[in-house]
Amino acid sequence: MTHEITLIPGDGIGPEITEAVVRILDAAGVSINWDRHDAGQLAVERTGQPLPEALLDSIRERKVALKGPVTTPVGRGFTSVNVGLRKALDLFVNLRPVANLPGLDTRFDNVDLVIVRENTEDLYSGLEHVVVPGVVESLKITTAQAATRIAEFAFEYARRHGRRRVTAVHKANIMKLGDGLFLESFRTVAARYPDIQSDDRIIDAACMQLVMRPEQFDVLVLPNLYGDIVSDLCAGLVGGLGVVPGANLGTTTAVFEAVHGTAPDIAGRDIANPTALLLSALLMLRHIGEDAAADRIRQALEATVRAGVRTRDLGGTVGTRAFADEIISRLAA
Repeated sequence: MTHEITLIPGDGIGPEITEAVVRILDAAGVSINWDRHDAGQLAVERTGQPLPEALLDSIRERKVALKGPVTTPVGRGFTSVNVGLRKALDLFVNLRPVANLPGLDTRFDNVDLVIVRENTEDLYSGLEHVVVPGVVESLKITTAQAATRIAEFAFEYARRHGRRRVTAVHKANIMKLGDGLFLESFRTVAARYPDIQSDDRIIDAACMQLVMRPEQFDVLVLPNLYGDIVSDLCAGLVGGLGVVPGANLGTTTAVFEAVHGTAPDIAGRDIANPTALLLSALLMLRHIGEDAAADRIRQALEATVRAGVRTRDLGGTVGTRAFADEIISRLAA
């Protein structure tokens, strides 16, 4: 079967790591017809739009996309392409599985947790304005509908993947209405899943516990802003953003992406690490039913890392292409 998938190489190191991942998927025997589109800075230069409508139409038609990192200007310029994609396609789940990569030494060796982040509202709704010069108001939006469906996803994910517990993370002790609604919605959903344990943690306490004993957590479900911060924090537990995958999921569409930045300082130098995008591609393969290929690639990746073949950010010396070549050679073995 040939899969029709949208490909967004992205900016900076995006094209390099995307090319490496595409080669690996091809070597694993997965038949994919890629529909390539630009986004971010490159799209602005070529089309005048950071998120062209043709790209959105491609994802709507194909239902699945693989995306490299895309530039988001800080404090100026165009708005976030990532946020735009999530809103336009109603990708209400940001999924970040975080686990140790065998063979890679990190501060913790027992991390295996999943971040489920609400992806469409909270402070990331982008509703802000200048009240008077020097005073800006940003609105934090919480709805029962969004809070309920993200909690339902978290419990369904836990049930499907044999996870034991779902923890809601919030600040309802201070934001009693907004985060209070998020927590109330979570508890209502939890009552429908008696086979899954449930509890909740205040965000600051949860962060402290994560960097002390991460093994105590399983599935965490969070509002948008907290989820953004905590998912990066958890990536740091296992080696950084270069070794964790990401997925944005909706009812009908899914975008799988590297969660790190575009690293323009090393773009074009063949030293970027493609692991995060590769792991995201493995989530994509499982999503489209290519589990056997995903298993084979995962085994080849782990064997490569255990053999000490690593990119510079992981303490090694090989480049992007050479790292991909090593994985491909193990697929052929």
